[in-house]
Amino acid sequence: MIIIAIPLIPVLAALIAFFTRHINIIRIVTVLGSIATLVLTLIVAQQVSQHLRITVLPHWIAVNGLSSLILILQGFVGLTATVYSWGYMKRVSALHPQRQQQFYVNLNLFLASLFMVPILLQPALTWVAVELTTVLSVFLVGFDNTPKALEAAWKYAVITIMGATVAVLGIFLLLWGLLNLHIAVQTWNTLKTAAPMMPLTQLKLAFVLIFIGFGTKVGMVPMHTWLPDAHSQAPTPVCALLSGIEVSTILYVIMRLWPVFEQIPGGFAQNWALVFGLISVGSAAFLMIQVRDFKRLFAFSTVEQMGILLVGLGLGPEGHYALLYQLLTHAVTKSLVFYSAGAVFLATSTLDIASVKGLIRISPLAAGSLLLSGLAIAGAPPFAVFLSELSIFRASLTSHHVLVLALLLIFLTLAFFGILRHLNRMIFGQPSHPRITLPRTVVLTLVIGWIPVLFFGLYLPASVHHLLTLTTLALRR
Repeated sequence: MIIIAIPLIPVLAALIAFFTRHINIIRIVTVLGSIATLVLTLIVAQQVSQHLRITVLPHWIAVNGLSSLILILQGFVGLTATVYSWGYMKRVSALHPQRQQQFYVNLNLFLASLFMVPILLQPALTWVAVELTTVLSVFLVGFDNTPKALEAAWKYAVITIMGATVAVLGIFLLLWGLLNLHIAVQTWNTLKTAAPMMPLTQLKLAFVLIFIGFGTKVGMVPMHTWLPDAHSQAPTPVCALLSGIEVSTILYVIMRLWPVFEQIPGGFAQNWALVFGLISVGSAAFLMIQVRDFKRLFAFSTVEQMGILLVGLGLGPEGHYALLYQLLTHAVTKSLVFYSAGAVFLATSTLDIASVKGLIRISPLAAGSLLLSGLAIAGAPPFAVFLSELSIFRASLTSHHVLVLALLLIFLTLAFFGILRHLNRMIFGQPSHPRITLPRTVVLTLVIGWIPVLFFGLYLPASVHHLLTLTTLALRR
């Protein structure tokens, strides 16, 4: 019942927010709900580490290592986003309490839809949950009601829904294969078991449709065009959720189907993941060099990180642990990056890189957090992403993908210097704005966000290592 309670808590918080006019009560309920869901995800992860799998409703709702990892990341980023929203939305929407109420209702419903994805066992229902995340997050992306925000929301909706339409055709092909084999139960495990008995052409076509369809929602190049717009125009806490965990949640669906597609001979699925992963990393690296908006800069960084995850997926069993380690470090680091970027926006009221000078004198906290989090997501030591990317490099060598390693090193070096080039211009020089004080909840969120980024960069606890090891079981044949 704990598992079912995880998505129900934000639904309850959304109902309270809808019927309550007192904005402070709405904020408190939202934060308390996020604390409760994070605690429950940690309890579920502990139970999974002992029993490998927790089943609530057979063939319908269950959690294994992979889904418990996603739940924890959703819970952590969800908590930091709700705490950050308290001060951030109060500052940017001080004259519109009703608009803030609408924001919290949508935010809680979006969190509920995210929590639904990893607990469902049936691919068709999971697809419905994925689409629910898109529909609910569209309202958050266009929340500011500016022409750019509405355009970004429209582009986000149209492109990702088209991708979902392609993906559902692939899922139908797999379910049709189960029907032809007279298998009534339609779960991840039954698909894995039935895959060798399905026609090879049918499996390949299903993979291409699902990989391209969900890859569109992940932000895979060349279907990424919606991502920099949506992830830069949304309010900062929503950006953190979208880039930090939503795209990883969609990638989770591809990962759950990976044992099915790995059975296609000749490394068919792995080659696709490697090629599109490298294309995504390389394209994002070059795009980051010429970007002019610092939230778009980090949105392109998300495209880069998703490419790295696809490369890890394509490296085979040698890369699976590194892939999941990268998934963990990206979620906590990328959300922190956007919180830092949001602090800069509060300090300067602009997203234009060229318009921000001398940030270190305007807001030392925002400047320091932006610089260090930019270094962290770029892969500098001693931060968490450095160790996970190092694991990807090692997996490339172990699996004898030397060319993949060489290209990754080149692209990540370009991305590293691209990020630092922009941040250097913003942080140093003569200040372009007066000095300001950040809201206390924004400062608190930055402190909370830095804890895992620094901690996992220096030490990986045995419990986390055990969970990552269990998680790799879901990616095996």
